[in-house]
Amino acid sequence: MIALAAPAVAVDNDAMPEHAPAPIVIGHRGASGHRPEHTLEAYQLAIEQGADFIEPDLVATRDGVLVARHENEISGTTDVAAHPEFAERRTSKRVDGVETTGWFTEDFTLAELKTLRARERIPAIRPGNADYDGQFRIATFAEVIDLVRHAERAGRRVGLYVETKHPTYFASEGQHLDGSPIGVDLGAALVAELVRAGFTDPARVYIQSFELSNLIGLRQRVMPAAGVDFPLVQLFDELASARPYDLIFHSRRGDDLETIYPGLARQLPTGLGADTGYASLAAPAVLAWARRTYARGIGPWKADLLPRRAAPGEATGEAAQRATRQTGAVHPMLADAHRAGLLVHPYTLRAEEAFLGEDVNGERQSVVDEAVQLFELGVDGAFFDQPDLGVLARDVWQQGRASR
Repeated sequence: MIALAAPAVAVDNDAMPEHAPAPIVIGHRGASGHRPEHTLEAYQLAIEQGADFIEPDLVATRDGVLVARHENEISGTTDVAAHPEFAERRTSKRVDGVETTGWFTEDFTLAELKTLRARERIPAIRPGNADYDGQFRIATFAEVIDLVRHAERAGRRVGLYVETKHPTYFASEGQHLDGSPIGVDLGAALVAELVRAGFTDPARVYIQSFELSNLIGLRQRVMPAAGVDFPLVQLFDELASARPYDLIFHSRRGDDLETIYPGLARQLPTGLGADTGYASLAAPAVLAWARRTYARGIGPWKADLLPRRAAPGEATGEAAQRATRQTGAVHPMLADAHRAGLLVHPYTLRAEEAFLGEDVNGERQSVVDEAVQLFELGVDGAFFDQPDLGVLARDVWQQGRASR
């Protein structure tokens, strides 16, 4: 039985028409609950399981090729540590203000990355995925587009929901191992790749980022120059503490924030600067500004939409969902975003016990329960590590809606 929490904050049903399209199912990093993430095999399985969109995260190689990895540091998702020929490339870098040690995609040519093999990122939680360690290669963005094209020829029309990873780092701050600047505009590179491939239907592409300035640049500069117009989605990191890195970078460098974020400062009571966090950006006036300026949708963390009480001693973030219970509240950003004309696509729904919690009544939720609850509240889609369960949840929700 599907257990639904009673929201303490009313949902604005007027913001969602009665016959709104069914919510989309997005294969998060492919079918990453079934195969090592961001591999062609994970994307292919997501397509076979019925995902409407598959999600490649993009980083760049030493020779400027876009590849699908969740992070540019690849020690946790490849067998690079087992390659003695690359041992000297292990280094420490500061990525988005965080000191990180390992091997980085920007220090490898595509040919070198193709000698590596993918590994499961969380083998303790997904031992079945770890059985595939060493079997799959790193995929280029061009190969992901080709995969979707092949699926279309076979009768499955699937879209791409693309994320640029660390765009400020790649464009303005990061360096190669030899100290030379990376200087890659990930947004411009991905648009160029889509144009080269002729994959330019705006109904089949979303571009998302946790940063703002690269999305604004796409809207104002990159896409008009390329003659395309893809919907852009502003991702929201944890509201309680996280801040967009581009705001931190540009503020500390003394850049003209009004030029980079035109009109945003006027929407914030305390002004705009390095301390501006995602919580401030979730305010109604800022969501309306984002819709006017660049965004078609937002991607909030699901536990920010449906807050939980953390058990004493538990970790923060997604790990804190274990032994947590929903408060019964619904964050007003859902209704505020819809009121502003923004789509809402929360992340990430995962089936494993480690990522699940209790509803407001203390009943343990399955990922299907969780998804049906979000669909009932009016989200326009969601990210799933197991897209087959996302499709099932949508079917359950539609059947329940038809019976009422």
